[in-house]
Amino acid sequence: MGILVDGTTRVLVQGISGRAATFHLHRCLAYGTRVVAGVRPGKGGQLWEECIPIYDSVRDALERHRVDASLVFVPAAQAADALMEAIDGAIPLVVCIAEGIPSHDMLLVRERLACSHSRLIGPNCPGIIAPGQAKLGIMPGEIHSPGRVGVVSRSGTLTFETVSQLTRLGIGQSTCVGIGGDPIHGLSLCDVVQLFAEDPETDGIILVGEIGGEEELDAAEHIRRHVTKPVVAFIAGVSSPPGRRMGHAGAIVSGKRSGAAYKIDALERAGICVARHPGRIALAYRDLLGSP
Repeated sequence: MGILVDGTTRVLVQGISGRAATFHLHRCLAYGTRVVAGVRPGKGGQLWEECIPIYDSVRDALERHRVDASLVFVPAAQAADALMEAIDGAIPLVVCIAEGIPSHDMLLVRERLACSHSRLIGPNCPGIIAPGQAKLGIMPGEIHSPGRVGVVSRSGTLTFETVSQLTRLGIGQSTCVGIGGDPIHGLSLCDVVQLFAEDPETDGIILVGEIGGEEELDAAEHIRRHVTKPVVAFIAGVSSPPGRRMGHAGAIVSGKRSGAAYKIDALERAGICVARHPGRIALAYRDLLGSP
């Protein structure tokens, strides 16, 4: 079992026949993800790849199928409408891959989320994977291996790097979550850390943060107060100049508290082991726990 998704999760794909959706959906299906339907306005009644029914709207799909999660491959300009359609359909988990959604649009989505029972991962994220069970996103499935360490990250590429290191060391993962690098997004580092803390099949946690915002500070305080499982962290952007965006829209140092040095200090003061080089994240976890 993983947090949020597992092998029984029934998935709806919004934007199913687009180029990006088609490319990644083939890989999700090959991994074993249970995709039950897709949405593409104007193509209702058709079949994707002769096997998955397409509907004109989320409402139409939900009338015919039980859906546990939606994977949204809708372009940024229309993504907010797609997200709110999924939220209005009370889909428990919504995963949005799109990059570049306007902040104003995401404020409207955030407001709709607050009045719902849905959870959002993303946008601008690689998604979520429960190794060996299901993947909802764009991560390479082959680098993951089933196990008992939970990984949560603001950076997609550093998620992949961390997972690859763990797998090479023989350390499997329970669930890996890329929450996204935009300043306005769904689940936070703190939210996912708490899910891992409550998960009986997760023994330890790896948290990958970066410059910009204060999520890592909130997570550090939450871990200090409420989490007893071992945690290893890494903060990207130590050498980033103030005021310049580095990669993600949210990765910009706008004050002392959003800088890498301040976050590292806060994590260490909370008793969290902080890896100082991206190539040593998994090694730091192995050393903290001993043999896998």
